[in-house]
Amino acid sequence: MKEYGSNVQKLADHIVKMEDRTKRNLYAHILVELMRQIHPNMRDNQDYTNKLWDDLYIISGFELDVDSPFPPPSPEALGKKPLTVGYNQQNLMYRHYGRNIDLLLEKAINTESKEDKLAFVSYIFRLMRSFFNTWNKDNPEDHVLLGQLEQLSKGHLKEEIDYIRANGPIEAAPKDRNNSSQERNRGNSHQGNGGGGFKAQSGNSERQGGNNNQGNSNNRNRPNNKFSGRNNSGNNNNNNRNNRKKPGI
Repeated sequence: MKEYGSNVQKLADHIVKMEDRTKRNLYAHILVELMRQIHPNMRDNQDYTNKLWDDLYIISGFELDVDSPFPPPSPEALGKKPLTVGYNQQNLMYRHYGRNIDLLLEKAINTESKEDKLAFVSYIFRLMRSFFNTWNKDNPEDHVLLGQLEQLSKGHLKEEIDYIRANGPIEAAPKDRNNSSQERNRGNSHQGNGGGGFKAQSGNSERQGGNNNQGNSNNRNRPNNKFSGRNNSGNNNNNNRNNRKKPGI
């Protein structure tokens, strides 16, 4: 093997000719450590030590007889061609979404709860938008994504898609809706207000902004300690000057 050099080949041939088995085992472990130092960049490999012993057996022509921590490889496996990997025969309608979107849609169709199904479809809708932005570097319109989603689902999620088309996607994920009743109440409030999850986000930001404004108004009403301290010190100095008696009085 050229990556180890001719000196490692000579040492391996010398170890094979040793008659003392104990000495042969010792020298084989030393040679493996030497091979490890020659290629330190291969240590990231998970079976790095196993590969070093396999290479030592290959260098010795499978004639090395030592007590190694790993079984020797078979000579028939050397130079064996890898198995042929067939092409993917799945016909994807939109390749930039991948096969996982189809699997998620199948799981959403089989979901029994209407609330969980709506949350599932909303999650897929947002995921499709992120995939579309990754591959096309463009922000698509909602009706484009919803039309593609309806094609991929083959009309089985028409009720949920119509809700998203009218009100927008809800923010709750499917697992959150299963584990928290608070998310169910949030989804019901969205349906009653006729608005999607994006309106809830803007409302929260407005409330947060109102709190910040209140905090700023409180800060404006606070006296400036720095300047007030100066004014107080100035007044005290003026009072001290007035209290001093003039000479000759």
